[in-house]
Amino acid sequence: MKLLIDEDPLQVLPSLARKVGLNGAIFLQQLHFRSLISKRVQDGHPWVCKTYEEWSEEFSFWSINTIKRITYDLEDKGYLLSTSAYNKMKVDNTKWYRIDYSALDMQATQKESATKPTWVAVSTHSESVDLPTMGLPITKECKNKKNKERVEINLDAIHAVIDYLNQQTNKQFKANAAATKKAINARLTEGYTVDDFKRVIDLKVSQWQNDPKFRTYLRPSTLFNPTNFENYLNEVPVVSRQKKPREILRPPVFDFSKGEM
Repeated sequence: MKLLIDEDPLQVLPSLARKVGLNGAIFLQQLHFRSLISKRVQDGHPWVCKTYEEWSEEFSFWSINTIKRITYDLEDKGYLLSTSAYNKMKVDNTKWYRIDYSALDMQATQKESATKPTWVAVSTHSESVDLPTMGLPITKECKNKKNKERVEINLDAIHAVIDYLNQQTNKQFKANAAATKKAINARLTEGYTVDDFKRVIDLKVSQWQNDPKFRTYLRPSTLFNPTNFENYLNEVPVVSRQKKPREILRPPVFDFSKGEM
């Protein structure tokens, strides 16, 4: 069939769309494809490990927030299983996904195709690779760089930090700014928590908010800089001491009516 645009198509299964919704059906079908070619097998099941940003490369017409809503909805309904327990690093929150075929009416067909896929040679660009007949992915598989650990950008934590900063400073910093995401994620990777960010924000707001000169430095690039953040977090806030009122010295009063002492 000749396509309107020369690019790899997505498959939409009408019966699946009726059951889980159009967006859910598109996501599950692509996840099913990825499962067929996945080499990540845990507990007897193939898993697909991807960050939200990597999913957004596959589904370029969806925002990251839309992808999160789709996955949360599928998880809530029991069609999608996810975990980060298989990651080697504790700070790595990248999710592993697989379909719970038992929750779908079409489980028999899906399980059979998942265990016994039919392979054909498909030409992609100048290479010839083997892919299952159920359809092509919409993007090329991302290649991992050697000797480089991949850590998912924790978007939930980044939004929480920036929302708190904006609330405390009455500013409008963007959580999706590249430099901001990079700085916060780097600190999270080092083991700092959202509460640590809030401590730094509270401390510097109390010191700088009413100072016209330093108020401009209440910004992510200054607060979350690696050197600054460490120093600010270990900075002991100065507790102001209330001065006691000075005692007024009064001359002694002698009562001579009682005679000599």
